[in-house]
Amino acid sequence: MTATARWVVVAPAGAIPAGELRPFVVNGTIVVVFNLNGEYYALDDVCTHDGGPLSDGVVQGDSVACPRHGACFNIRTGAVTAPPAVEPVRAFDTRVRDGVVEILDDRGD
Repeated sequence: MTATARWVVVAPAGAIPAGELRPFVVNGTIVVVFNLNGEYYALDDVCTHDGGPLSDGVVQGDSVACPRHGACFNIRTGAVTAPPAVEPVRAFDTRVRDGVVEILDDRGD
C-alpha cells in the first residue's frame, strides 16, 4: 500500500444485488463494482482492448464480457480470460465495513 492509498466509500452493500454490477465515480474515474455471491470486487470500467465500458457488459460466472468486441476479464483479478484484449484491467481491493462497500484507491487525489 502506498502512502496515498485510502479506502473510499462506494455504496451501501445492498445497492448492488448478488450477481449484478454497478458503476461508480471514484476520484473522477468510473469504477465498476460486482457482487459475486456476497463478495464484492471492483475493476476500472474500461476495456483494455478499445475502451468499452465494462459496466455495460455481461457477467457470466466470475467473468465480465465487454459489450463492444467480447473481450472477457476475470472479475476477481482483472486478468484477461478471452481476447481480443491482451492487457488486464486494473482491479481494486474491496471490503465491506459497517454495511458499506469500500475500495482501496491508491491513485492519489
